[in-house]
Amino acid sequence: MKTAISLPDDLFLAVDAKARALKMSRSGLLALAAREFIERRESASDATEAWNRVIARSGQPGEEPAPAAFRAKTKRVVRESWHRRR
Repeated sequence: MKTAISLPDDLFLAVDAKARALKMSRSGLLALAAREFIERRESASDATEAWNRVIARSGQPGEEPAPAAFRAKTKRVVRESWHRRR
């Protein structure tokens, strides 16, 4: 949908420059910015919905290599100490 908006000159120039730098249209940049703005400010109807949005944006907690390696090492140490006791 087409619409007309008014922007201060300095903001228009900043949007124009950023759109060029990202090789996208001004409309595309403004649409993306509006979507992200609205998404961040939507209140979740419940905690599960909020958590799911965070996971969708940033991934499951602990998927990074360091926590995964720590979990694997911890499990190995626990297994080894358990077998030594027997």
